[in-house]
Amino acid sequence: MKTPTVSAMLRDIQSLIERETGAPLADTGHQRLEQLLNDAVRHSVGLSETDTFSPREVTVLLTDLRGFTSISETHPAPVLLEMLNRYLVKMSEIAIQHGGTIDKFMGDAIMVLFGAPFSHAEDVTRAVTCAVDMQLALFEINAYHRTIGMPELNMGIGINTGTVMAGMLGSDLYSEYTVIGDEVNLASRIEAYSLRGQVLISEATCARVRDYVTVSEPMEVYVKGKKDPVKLYEVLAIPSLGKVVPRQEIRKSPRVETHIPFTYHEIDGKIVAPEKRAGTILDISYNGVLAMLEGTVPAQTDIKLDLNLSLAGTSATDVYARVLKTFERDGQRLASIEFTSVSVQSNVNIRHFVQLLIQGGVTK
Repeated sequence: MKTPTVSAMLRDIQSLIERETGAPLADTGHQRLEQLLNDAVRHSVGLSETDTFSPREVTVLLTDLRGFTSISETHPAPVLLEMLNRYLVKMSEIAIQHGGTIDKFMGDAIMVLFGAPFSHAEDVTRAVTCAVDMQLALFEINAYHRTIGMPELNMGIGINTGTVMAGMLGSDLYSEYTVIGDEVNLASRIEAYSLRGQVLISEATCARVRDYVTVSEPMEVYVKGKKDPVKLYEVLAIPSLGKVVPRQEIRKSPRVETHIPFTYHEIDGKIVAPEKRAGTILDISYNGVLAMLEGTVPAQTDIKLDLNLSLAGTSATDVYARVLKTFERDGQRLASIEFTSVSVQSNVNIRHFVQLLIQGGVTK
């Protein structure tokens, strides 16, 4: 009999914790998690050794922590260990309570299946409810962290529903039940777009829960491997359960690291100064950039940017912006810059560029 192995899951978690903290995972630190994972895979005992891959509709839920690497660089190992244990145990409990199957841990990401190995009529609503409850639970964890002086954790979640190939994968030495296919990849792409505290779902998932949840207007994004943009929806609430997703930030756009040069002109009144200066963009979103600027530029200065997006085969040469603030970091003078006026085509080019960065479609 071959089922998803708890020992393999625990090895993944132990590797993550030891890599991030530099400290071994104590036995007492994962006893509760081991018990939960045993519960999570117990219903798979009926799988036959001869089960082969077959198509089935599955809803894939993917979670990932935001900014955990930076936390690990500034906090001691015991603090990180305590936070990770608290986070993993709580998220595993919620997944199991909603009938999900924990497929794997990938670094600080968790992949949960609804509809495999066994399906239920409410698989999609269970998945979306699970995601909302995960964000609510993390909101409560962070409230507790604030009272004891621990850093807050932030998580994005992506969900997709579609037909995948499901079955046992491996050999006589080791095998596990898992799912593969384009719909799994799409769930991962969707998760990459989610902001802190956000739950994003695909159009296929939204179609199955439209009468159950409140969602945002659709947003179109470019996804690696697909020619046409796909529509995503943000889950805002589940009215029948009185649950509202507690968003953790007000940003309306993903922000990604990059390192690209650009030029700019200061604006005095409505006159664009002839002097051209240079800068380097360190991260970019749909609405602005964090950049190193040549020369001293006071806060609230209006500037005109010429962005070289040649890595994506485009440019944005008529972008007007304002320097919101300047500050020092690691010996560098940085500026937080917000776009104030962008042409339609430049806006399209910037959004496409950001989405390619998120999907790993260009070299950063």
